[in-house]
Amino acid sequence: MSNIVSRTVEVCVFKAEEHGPKYLLLKRSAEDSLYPGMWQFMTGTMNEGEHAVKAAIREFREETGLEVANCWVVPYVNTFYVAATDTVHTSPFFAIEVDPRDQPRLSHEHQEYAWCTLEDARRRLVWPGQRYGLRIVDEYIVGKQEASRLLSLSV
Repeated sequence: MSNIVSRTVEVCVFKAEEHGPKYLLLKRSAEDSLYPGMWQFMTGTMNEGEHAVKAAIREFREETGLEVANCWVVPYVNTFYVAATDTVHTSPFFAIEVDPRDQPRLSHEHQEYAWCTLEDARRRLVWPGQRYGLRIVDEYIVGKQEASRLLSLSV
């Protein structure tokens, strides 16, 4: 029987600009052993016993050097299966808004970043779960639906 684990978090980072939101995608290092050169959201691993929200904020700061302007729990948990370990992974999903003037300072884990329109981000993301998470963030959080107010976190 496959084990179910939850050790990772995903964060959709965005900024509000005059002509619409831009979403931050990070390109994995070419030396990375898992999916080198792939575009993705900011992802990170929770420390043993660490709360998912705290892990998301910590990893966000470590991997981008940016500060949180606003933060939300996204009503979505990404799931994926890893055949090599026969594990099903669940990954809590978060959204963080940053100041539109700020630019990330990448960690060694990434080689490049891009601020993308919704359409460009959708094209660059490889996994359907990430594309689905992006749609939810765009519609409910960036779109300022009631869920945006209800899921806001104070950090």
